[in-house]
Amino acid sequence: MQKSHFIANDWVAPAEGEFIPVIDPSDGSSLGEIARGTAHDVDAAVAAARSAIGETFDGPWGALAAAQRGRLLYRFSAAVSEHAEELAALEASDTGKSMKTARADVVALARYLEYYAGACDKLHGETLPYEAGYMVMTVREPHGVTAHIIPWNYPIQIFGRTVGASLAAGNACVVKPAEDASLSVLRLAEIAAAIGFPSGAINVVTGYGHEAGAALTEHRGIDHISFTGSTVTGRRVGEAAARRHCPVTLELGGKSPQIVFEDADLDAALPVIVNAIVQNAGQTCSAGSRLLVHSSVYEQVLERLARSFRALRSGPPALELDMGPLVNRKQYELVKSILAKAEADGIQVAACGELHPDAAAAGFYQEAVLLRDVPHGHSLAQEEIFGPVLAAMPFEDEAEAIRLANGTDFGLVAGVWTRDGARQLRLARKLRCGQVFVNNYGAAGGVELPFGGVKSSGYGREKGFEALLGFTVLKTIAVRHG
Repeated sequence: MQKSHFIANDWVAPAEGEFIPVIDPSDGSSLGEIARGTAHDVDAAVAAARSAIGETFDGPWGALAAAQRGRLLYRFSAAVSEHAEELAALEASDTGKSMKTARADVVALARYLEYYAGACDKLHGETLPYEAGYMVMTVREPHGVTAHIIPWNYPIQIFGRTVGASLAAGNACVVKPAEDASLSVLRLAEIAAAIGFPSGAINVVTGYGHEAGAALTEHRGIDHISFTGSTVTGRRVGEAAARRHCPVTLELGGKSPQIVFEDADLDAALPVIVNAIVQNAGQTCSAGSRLLVHSSVYEQVLERLARSFRALRSGPPALELDMGPLVNRKQYELVKSILAKAEADGIQVAACGELHPDAAAAGFYQEAVLLRDVPHGHSLAQEEIFGPVLAAMPFEDEAEAIRLANGTDFGLVAGVWTRDGARQLRLARKLRCGQVFVNNYGAAGGVELPFGGVKSSGYGREKGFEALLGFTVLKTIAVRHG
């Protein structure tokens, strides 16, 4: 299988004729090749998107009424559901996640498209009271052409919540998926063309981040950038955008705490805490990767969690176990090196999961690992691992819990487990992060819930109606009528 770029509703060979191998992380075998994009391919995709928009929003996509965009997005959502098993299989083979998880991602994608389809004609401005003789109003207009740099951990879902929102606002899109996981995004662009999206509304250029991705972020034909990925790369994207005053949304990393107080319902909390670190093999920016537990219940919680971790299994996606492999050799070796450093530093392993006998030796499998008594200043408690590794530490009181929770460079998500209503509200206000979940974590995906962080976790918001606002420009019109 060899996949070219998808530009202007057609397959377009890479300008320099080069391709990148696609590796199945479950066994190291070849899945085919994708185009190795360059600045020439990005130029073609941006030109197609600009043509779709038109110079004054008079192109085949730019001129569509909001209700018409909504109908197309509804059709897109329905088509995703019709192709659900095919898309899930592509996502699972490309990323290594289990079929169960991949199917859930496809359901989430369909819901994102459905949500933003319904929002298209609800995006409106206001009239503003002003001086006598004036009528002043605001209108929301699309940026024009938006760039979407999508990571390898959730390509289908992040396509839905960024591209879906941008299309709903009336923008045309150029998408650069990660070189490790492009197949499902390419298929989505093909499906969109088949159901009637105008040529150039959705364009996909594949390739390496330092080539195609860099060319896209620096392109003067891009009016807004949406980036989801690592903090280091996000900083480069932000710098490139700033040089030409291009607005950008950055959804970056996290080191999110789960805070368990002495009055928590442990029967409800512990399964959620386990899932929050092993979901997608821990390769989730909002993974609950730090566990802060009140000292009075610390040993009890660790004992119960250790039993759960020992029961976790990693294996091939088709087996639908707790975890599949990590996405590539680089990530696999990174997690292994982090765990080796932890061992060298004397960090105690409380429990490990197991590999399924059918897990290929050439696959990038990592057992779930529970570490205990991790010092707050250690890199395990400060840096994102992006693997199924949970770092546990005790705290003595509420003030220390808040200090520990806020004591990293990140601020994406936090979970709070307590029956004390006043404490719930205090923590929710004092935690420095973009989302706080009380007696739950993740709210089952929460398509409607704005998502993003503070500090090194980025700025701007994905998901919900807030994301839609971010893909628009607010214009003020003042009419003097006398």
